[in-house]
Amino acid sequence: MAKRDQMLRLIHISNLLQSKKNVGATYDEVLNYLEEKHYSNGFDNDLAFSEKTFKRDRDLLWELFGIEIQFKRSTMTYQIVEDENLEQSKGVFDNLLLVNAYRQTADHSKIMLFEKRQASGLHNLEGLIYAIKNSKLISFNYTKYWDGIPQRKVVESYAVKEFRNRWYLLANENEGKGFFIKTHGLDRLTDLEIHNKTFKNIETDIEKLFVNSFGIVSTPCETPRKIVLSFDPWQGKFVKSLPIHHSQKTLVENDEEFRIELTLVPTYDFYQELLTHAERLRIMEPKSVREEYLKFLSVALEMNEKDKKF
Repeated sequence: MAKRDQMLRLIHISNLLQSKKNVGATYDEVLNYLEEKHYSNGFDNDLAFSEKTFKRDRDLLWELFGIEIQFKRSTMTYQIVEDENLEQSKGVFDNLLLVNAYRQTADHSKIMLFEKRQASGLHNLEGLIYAIKNSKLISFNYTKYWDGIPQRKVVESYAVKEFRNRWYLLANENEGKGFFIKTHGLDRLTDLEIHNKTFKNIETDIEKLFVNSFGIVSTPCETPRKIVLSFDPWQGKFVKSLPIHHSQKTLVENDEEFRIELTLVPTYDFYQELLTHAERLRIMEPKSVREEYLKFLSVALEMNEKDKKF
């Protein structure tokens, strides 16, 4: 694993090239940037950096984070290659950037203002990763929100998935009786035990189970639908910068509207997302999705109309 100084270099190199992703940076520009960061971080010694070091750092960025840096000979510049690997690893690297920023502001709590969060269950993450990699059976107590009664479960763990700042375990509960992946919120999981007993890992593309989904409900046996949404131009800027779904395509972008097309299976999570855009959204098609969405609005209106009596 990279040492602290090297990890800081990786962060600084990535930051620089991300900020220059269209034009790239020469080796001298990278060197000058690193020297500036090196001395601004309070190091008195000279920066130990060379073209050979830069090559090792580029290799590490690819090996650890899937960030590929390509040399463009025509301009003698280095650029980050935008592809699927970069998108998939970006969350991990973004967290490193956050940790580094927090380290610099640890004595200034008013500079970085974090949300007040409840327990997330991430203390179990390392154990779960070990169990997944080694096909170990695990057991834990799981408490569903709607009944509040802990139940002991024994499962075969396959992956962990993030959705809206929550992490979920994807596991097969039907040990020896079939295969069905279920999701378990890590914040509701306690008393984790990793067993010595292993299970036969069934080769499956876990990511494919969710490719047509929004959220944590897998929909492998359902046919995705093309959904066309129209936003006012201001809300459209947010939707464009943070797409609702990976299938999002822009159909119209002008001073009147921002219209997109999604290809997915509409689930409860998806309708909840649409409700966050309520007064700035029109569902153009299909009619069935519009009608289901209006049912959610109707229920909300009815509940609030009742409250007028109090």
